[in-house]
Amino acid sequence: MGFAVLFIGWVQPMAEADITYLLQELQEGNEAAVEQLMPLVYDALRGIAHNQLRRERKGHTLGTTALVHEAYLKLLGQPDIAWKGRTHFFAVAAQAMRRILVDYARRHHAQKRGGGVAKLPLDEAMAMATTHAADLVALDEALQHLETFDARQAQIVEYRFFGGLTIEETAALLGVSPSTVKREWKMAKAWLHHTMTSSAD
Repeated sequence: MGFAVLFIGWVQPMAEADITYLLQELQEGNEAAVEQLMPLVYDALRGIAHNQLRRERKGHTLGTTALVHEAYLKLLGQPDIAWKGRTHFFAVAAQAMRRILVDYARRHHAQKRGGGVAKLPLDEAMAMATTHAADLVALDEALQHLETFDARQAQIVEYRFFGGLTIEETAALLGVSPSTVKREWKMAKAWLHHTMTSSAD
């Protein structure tokens, strides 16, 4: 079960109109929207954080609550985001959590540097693959490189891998067809696999 399936279970009880309205209010500088939004999204954010931490190494210094709060603060610090509704919000929240974990992994890997970077298999099950610090750092660096010449493919990887969205959800957010997302998702995975394998060798 991927993040996208879990998203549905977490957010169904929520009123999408309420969340969308509060996100718009937040964009317009309404500080009261911050306190009103948090109770509506907190359980879903905890679910996302728990799922992501479950794939991290044992003894990770970040707990679920700490990851949720750190990610929420990051989201509030990005007033320029044009929110497209709750799916977009949770996708960006998941990305924020992964970026936080990447930063932690990069520091952890730097402390243990000395060996080669492990290869990370990139197949259709990549969203549920177990990631280690070196793998996560290597993936993040390769993704940043991909973004320099194909921003949309990089964004598709972020939504699919970091955000855990389905092909259809990703297509809706990017305003393209599902077939386009499928094609570019496949191309991006092949490029990332080649790049990361070459770096490891």
